[in-house]
Amino acid sequence: MIQAQGIAYKAGDKYLVQHISSCFEPGMLNLVIGPNGAGKSTFVKLLSGQLQPHSGSVCYAGKPLKEYSISQLARIRAVLSQNIELSFPLNVWEVVMMGRYPHFTGKPERKDIDACTEAMTFFNISDFAGRDYTTLSGGEKQRVQFARIMAQIWYPVPGSCRYLFLDEPLTFLDVHYQYEFMHQLLKLLSSGDLVIIGVVHDLNLASGYAHNITLLHNGNVLANGAPDAVLTPSNIKTAYHLDPSIISANGKKYILF
Repeated sequence: MIQAQGIAYKAGDKYLVQHISSCFEPGMLNLVIGPNGAGKSTFVKLLSGQLQPHSGSVCYAGKPLKEYSISQLARIRAVLSQNIELSFPLNVWEVVMMGRYPHFTGKPERKDIDACTEAMTFFNISDFAGRDYTTLSGGEKQRVQFARIMAQIWYPVPGSCRYLFLDEPLTFLDVHYQYEFMHQLLKLLSSGDLVIIGVVHDLNLASGYAHNITLLHNGNVLANGAPDAVLTPSNIKTAYHLDPSIISANGKKYILF
């Protein structure tokens, strides 16, 4: 579980995130939405420990995040950032193995090799193993990064949850792989010990897959909870300045503009 209590972060005199309190449970797909500049990426960086809040605190399973060493955190928490470029040539296997670096020194062990193999199989990129990462398309690179971050936290940690942060993971993916990835996240959550927090822009994907949605607006939480409670016409109009139509079909709700 992740608990955020009154966290705030500012750049100069401007608050990017303002005194947010929230809780994120394992086994649930937690998605963060909101317009550009709402504070989504900053919020995720505070929760993942990439940024330190100017006030408030973040705890993992009741332990303050600031009490974890970098090496301890790297063994239980993986982050997919928006920038996935590498400026030097590595093959795909080597990129995925980078996810295991926190778990060994010198030479990977059998469990590290198995974690990479299994993660690549899970994300359907085993055929990429020997390819030069720099020659891949944007969508292919994104899928390799999925395998890398999951290889990092592939195995359950006794007495601890695992934490996965995804900042706009659907960037570069075509429609097929966007939906496939969301299904894969739900499969990963079946382990029961994984906390996933992701930033997305597609409201219909958020509505269809999230267990919990946090809607940010001007650095504040405008709404938080189940999709039906958050994605209301009133909330969408306040955040996005659009008048949506919400329709139901085949047991699902769709947001149209």
